[in-house]
Amino acid sequence: MGLTVSEKIIARASGRASVVPGEIVWCAVDLAMVHDSSGPRRLGPLLERLGAEIWDPSKVIIVTDHFTPANDQTEVEIARVTRDFARDRGILRYHEAEGICHIVPLERGYVRPGMLFVGADSHSTTAGVMGAFAVPIGVTEMLGVFVTGEIWLKVPETTRIEWSGRLRDGCMAKDMVLKVLGAIGDDGATYQALEYGGEGVYALPFDERIVLTNMAIEHGAKAGIIPPDEVTFDLLGGAGRDAAVYPDADARYLRLIRERADLLVPLIAWPGAPDNVAPASAAKGERIDQGYIGACTGAKYTDLEAVARVLRGRTLASGVRLLVAPASKDVMRRAAESDVLSTILAAGATLLPTGCGACAGLGHGVLGPGERCISSTNRNYPGRMGHLEAQVFLASPITVAASAVTGVVTDPRELL
Repeated sequence: MGLTVSEKIIARASGRASVVPGEIVWCAVDLAMVHDSSGPRRLGPLLERLGAEIWDPSKVIIVTDHFTPANDQTEVEIARVTRDFARDRGILRYHEAEGICHIVPLERGYVRPGMLFVGADSHSTTAGVMGAFAVPIGVTEMLGVFVTGEIWLKVPETTRIEWSGRLRDGCMAKDMVLKVLGAIGDDGATYQALEYGGEGVYALPFDERIVLTNMAIEHGAKAGIIPPDEVTFDLLGGAGRDAAVYPDADARYLRLIRERADLLVPLIAWPGAPDNVAPASAAKGERIDQGYIGACTGAKYTDLEAVARVLRGRTLASGVRLLVAPASKDVMRRAAESDVLSTILAAGATLLPTGCGACAGLGHGVLGPGERCISSTNRNYPGRMGHLEAQVFLASPITVAASAVTGVVTDPRELL
């Protein structure tokens, strides 16, 4: 019996020829990532209590993105603790206010095919877009990794999701994710690896592929992974081929999900849960107060391009605010160097600092009681973006932009 991509990476990391789903194995970690909320302020005191050092500072990434820029003295102190920790522990891969922790390592080329990547944030599955096995872990687990460089894993079953055809105008990768979420639910792949493939996946630009692995966690999955292709290798300057991993022809999958990208329509998730999915047209006319383009899943350069396409020559609906928080400074720079940023601002949008921000209920753009937002983020549970009585629709960036123009939830094809 052949192996899936995830099984091959876990086998290599554990020094074994093969592994079987359900086995518990000890693995060597290739790369570990923490951010300002999950990292030094929590791990520093624990390391000091143990009298322990970091096993390999060159394999640690620290990104400040949750409390940037600082809003109060508590956040100022968190930034100082994070900065000092990186300096004192010799961590050179330290990035302060440069972007969201799931985007910066990809931009910097830190994540490579075949790696075992762990991150102290639930959306650390994002790094699987590079063909790595990327899993989110808690602070206690990360402490063990920091000290030993190892972690135990239960080998997950793998569900393969294949997309044939290509997306039609008005649809984005977010619609692909919502389609599967609506079908299997937000616990439909609990502790599974989601392995993506098919023409519909590889036809996507890299920015869009990120959405698939980023939101693997919304299905309950342990990891999401896309076997690498030339697009992946080009981002790495041609590197990564020697470590790239692909599934065997006779790999065993728990389930095979087949979908057609060419039949997809723009989708939304109704407030309350990401799997509460319906066509955008079914929510037509639902009032919104705010549109939000942000987060690791919805404010990349391709996303901003799609938003600018809708907003060009238009203005926001009266009484509606559109907030845009680019996923990184590099994304913001690229948007400024093209006409993308100026087009978005000309329509009346407000530019926010790069960072997690309102997606995590932090900083600018949080919602008040009774307010309704349509957002390109990845979660819409009650209280996620502010008040418990606020309501959040999830949608693709292009659907968010169309809705901000009309003032109500809108199928973007009406404006294209």
